[in-house]
Amino acid sequence: MNSDHNQWHDPIVDEVRQIRDRYAASFNYDLQALFRNLKEQELRSDRTFAIYPPRKISVAP
Repeated sequence: MNSDHNQWHDPIVDEVRQIRDRYAASFNYDLQALFRNLKEQELRSDRTFAIYPPRKISVAP
């Protein structure tokens, strides 16, 4: 039973959430459009990105 008015808010976390929401809103919250944009930024970047092979999901006994 957490009421919002009793929770402590980190201003940095709040700022990151606002930026993230504005970014998503600029693509009308379309995940495919967001992904395409991120991939385009990645290709234009001078950085090297690691690509890891997919891991198999293990089921707990």
